Amino acid sequence: MAVLKILNDKDINCEDLNKSILEILVENKVYINNPCNGNGTCGKCKIKVLNGKVSELTDTEKKFLKENQIVSGLRLACMTKILEDVHIEILEKEKEVEALSQSFIRDFICDNFLNAYGLAIDIGTTTVVAELVDLRNGKQLVNSSKVNPQKMYGLDVLTRITYENEKGDEGILDLKNVLIDCINDLINDICIKVSLDKTKILKIVISANCTMMHTFLGIDARSIGVYPYKPNFISSKIVNAKELGIDVSNDCICICLPHVSAFIGADIVSGIYTCDLKNIKGNVLFIDIGTNAEIVLKTEEQLISCSCAAGPALEGMNISMGMRAEIGAIEDVKINGNNLVVKTIGDKKPLGLCGSGILAIIRELLKSGIIKKNGALVKNDEIVENNVLKERIAIDNKKKKFIICENVSITQSDIRQVQLAKAAILSGFTALLNECKVEMSSLDKILIAGQFGAHLPAESVVGIGILPSEVKNKIEYVGNVSKTGAYISLMNKKAIYELEELSKTVEYLELADTKDYEKIFVKSMEFPNY
Repeated sequence: MAVLKILNDKDINCEDLNKSILEILVENKVYINNPCNGNGTCGKCKIKVLNGKVSELTDTEKKFLKENQIVSGLRLACMTKILEDVHIEILEKEKEVEALSQSFIRDFICDNFLNAYGLAIDIGTTTVVAELVDLRNGKQLVNSSKVNPQKMYGLDVLTRITYENEKGDEGILDLKNVLIDCINDLINDICIKVSLDKTKILKIVISANCTMMHTFLGIDARSIGVYPYKPNFISSKIVNAKELGIDVSNDCICICLPHVSAFIGADIVSGIYTCDLKNIKGNVLFIDIGTNAEIVLKTEEQLISCSCAAGPALEGMNISMGMRAEIGAIEDVKINGNNLVVKTIGDKKPLGLCGSGILAIIRELLKSGIIKKNGALVKNDEIVENNVLKERIAIDNKKKKFIICENVSITQSDIRQVQLAKAAILSGFTALLNECKVEMSSLDKILIAGQFGAHLPAESVVGIGILPSEVKNKIEYVGNVSKTGAYISLMNKKAIYELEELSKTVEYLELADTKDYEKIFVKSMEFPNY
């Protein structure tokens, strides 16, 4: 038995000293930055050992920690075990986040009035947002959002499925429980804001991707992660909310919206429905950009979709100095000649790069010739002599990087992460057009949905080649249409049926099986040539 003491927090009694500090923290609901689920591949779960004896420094830690950090007591929580009573400081706790709740909304008839309240909930891989609705009149009253706590088991759906593979039934229950706890926290926050008795909530509608919906219901999602990628269900479900563990009225029903396939979930069906994509004239592309990028192409003949594993880089994760869009995050960068100007959220000292900032610096470095078309940072001797930007290229621990400001830089590895993400999206976009024999010039509109997409200017979308430059003036932002689909379903009797029928009309294209996809992907890796 030993005690893990956390500075300005709780003391934890530890019986099993074979567990890492990260495992101990997670079991006791102390959440720290942990993008890779303790696999030792991100180097972000830093803690400071103030006193006490811990396990020897590992090779993994030597790779991620600088000498001065090691000397000061920094360790990686996933690699460190306690050997006796230990006092630690957590350097970066999980912060609250304000998720996108606003969106475009189609015309619809409110005809499902009840003398009660309802919740429209969007469960995203990264964030969860809940909105309280007065079912007597359809008024949207207040919303609340949190980081999806499943993040501690992995940043993306496949990593969370891997957790289920490793832990079995225990893992399935872990993923469900943290999500239900999160939703209960959101409900508490909402009810406090409007002084509402939570037992007056009688209806909840959930929109989510297929994996998140499985984990929310506590249903095994492992089949989604292996070929032929078959989920346990894709149709809508109606369950008792209280039986799921949601702290509301005993009579509250919870409606889970339908999916198309393992990788085109209810969130995308909600988006197609909310934007009334099926009835828009012309050729329209719908893209939800996030950890996964889902793309739907609407032509006069069909609705066809695909899913691209964009990864978390575009949202600031898996980036050496990446962070979420919060105070101190660099959100935009401009280079005018030899002058580099950064803009941070809250106009505070730069702490790191959020998604929009990462794309902005890569866009500007491409324009300045610091990043080549193939994604490589140039060598110093390849830059014209009078370009002072060359002084910002440095080698740190044998790795090339570009220094943005005093304490923030972007590495060659970061650029490669973004390059892979942009290639995934562009190749999916191109494969759908090829499949339907639609020319780029024939696209009438591109709708960008989702948390990340809403904060991403068209200048950056086309500036690094996520989308071709010729579609820049056709881009429209539609916001959190996943949550809006849940809202419409709360207030319209026919909506669930219409969503169910719509989900059956959307075709799914498996990119790996399409003609010349590997060639398309390799071509999509190229950055624009300025």
